[in-house]
Amino acid sequence: MIHLLLKEQQPIIAAIGLFAAFLGTCFFTFKFCNLLPRDAGREFAHDGKLSAGKPRGAGIIFILVFAASALLFVPVNLEIVIYLILIAAEMLTGYMDDAAEHPWGEWKKGLLDLLIAVVLAVTYLNFNSNTILIATMGIRITIPPVLFGLLTVILVWGSINVTNCSDGVDGLSGTLTIITLTTFFVADNILGKNDEFTFLILMFISCILGYLWYNAAPSRLMMGDAGSRAMGIFISIVALKSGSPLLYIPAAIVLILDGGLGLLKVALIRGFKIHILKNVTTPLHDHVRKKLGWSNTQTDFRFAIIQIMASAAVVYLLLL
Repeated sequence: MIHLLLKEQQPIIAAIGLFAAFLGTCFFTFKFCNLLPRDAGREFAHDGKLSAGKPRGAGIIFILVFAASALLFVPVNLEIVIYLILIAAEMLTGYMDDAAEHPWGEWKKGLLDLLIAVVLAVTYLNFNSNTILIATMGIRITIPPVLFGLLTVILVWGSINVTNCSDGVDGLSGTLTIITLTTFFVADNILGKNDEFTFLILMFISCILGYLWYNAAPSRLMMGDAGSRAMGIFISIVALKSGSPLLYIPAAIVLILDGGLGLLKVALIRGFKIHILKNVTTPLHDHVRKKLGWSNTQTDFRFAIIQIMASAAVVYLLLL
């Protein structure tokens, strides 16, 4: 009887948890934003100096609220606890960079991301199958564990860094992350995957919304690497837990193009002396503002519209 009563109360507890995550993010952001490190203005970003003096690293607030809300309102298991620790670890590496007097080098951040990605890959394979579903075709493929682990590391590392590189316009990366996560939430329900982790997607979205309350243009504060890197790793976990990680490509296509093209451009120049996209400023959000004259609001809305259209196409194909 007690078990059934608790089960009936779970939807109510879940709803309370979502509001607690949102309101907690709003409250603690308002309360502690002035304690965050201040942005010095990004030298090479379009209008980067306009951000000088704003609190930076607000990701530490909404990620800690997310972790606390998950532990309080979700029946977590060991796998989820490990994921929460990895998300917090990625947030802390980003926050320490945000707070550092001199920014961390690319190699240092890249190696830390790689270490976290390897731990995540091992964790996922320990608790889950190495079979993936190509959801739009209904085909299942079993991948050898070592290859699956390698591909998982690439997914996690790539997701962290493209999401991080997309953080440069008030509200942009947070909005795109919400659309991507919503796409996976809908896809999970279509595919019949509706468990504790699926609910965590909504809780994470609630925390981002609490942050966006203060980050909408003109922003009062910025998430910094503490937020963007944590969002990136969470997106990769969501993609893996969906059982259809290839959905990451269409579900996060704007994040991939916006942040990923710059990473590809730099990698080709440094590794192979190959120059591509010579007339394109990267990240793309800088290109459209600098070269096409889009305002920050236009950039936010148009990038979001593109991602919504891509996500709508994915959902439609899954429903067929």
